[in-house]
Amino acid sequence: MTDASLRTPDAAADSGGDGTPLLELVDVGKHFAGITAITGASLALYPGRVMGLVGNNGAGKSTLVRIVSGVQQPDEGHVAWQGEPVRLRNPRQARGLGIDTVYQELALADDLDATANIFLNREISRGWGPFRVTSSKRMRREAAALFEKFAIQVPASGTEVRQMSGGQRQGVAIARALLGGSKVLLLDEPTAALGVEESGHVEDLVLRLRDHGVAILLVSHSVDQLLKLCDDLCVLRRGRMVGVYSRRDLTGSDVVSLIVGADAS
Repeated sequence: MTDASLRTPDAAADSGGDGTPLLELVDVGKHFAGITAITGASLALYPGRVMGLVGNNGAGKSTLVRIVSGVQQPDEGHVAWQGEPVRLRNPRQARGLGIDTVYQELALADDLDATANIFLNREISRGWGPFRVTSSKRMRREAAALFEKFAIQVPASGTEVRQMSGGQRQGVAIARALLGGSKVLLLDEPTAALGVEESGHVEDLVLRLRDHGVAILLVSHSVDQLLKLCDDLCVLRRGRMVGVYSRRDLTGSDVVSLIVGADAS
């Protein structure tokens, strides 16, 4: 196992261009009423790479995700977007840049189909003024094209989300995030409530997103999943940054040791 570093040596080479990360956190910290939720957090997300975010409950993972998604603002350190400092004041601003989050709860409308969920509150319409009407055909066409591009096995229309499997629901939630052309995608325990087969489908989708150049921050408690999907791992412990490691330099035992604070060989 190698020493931690903000950027692994191969990250810039694999990202293309000048090696500038899409999103970077530098010494970010957040405090609540004198309690430190997270401090000294630094990581960089590159196109076409998966960064795993790992740590026990209370390690600071949720706080870091909320900072990246614009839900909360850091009290110290800074966030940079494509090399320029930026203050993410709310999730809408983050989405405007190309940062989107799929939370574990998904927040889907169960009585609507996949297309309606994807375009919820951003429906495509035609006409003008009081004569504007929703363009259902165009939305179904664009939803189907999105599913086809990322090989998401979900019926675009005619099936309510409540009738779909857990894996299909996860696919709908991810497609909704991708609709606006997300460049950075935060996935919060995407397979936590899924069986082995459906988890495999979601994991395959994550790899396809990576192949399409999406930068992914993956929160997971599954060490096997992290080692399977991630290029790098960011380890947090008790609100503090342990380090960022290349997955190639880690075994499962190494990851567990880093999480709990034991000496790793």
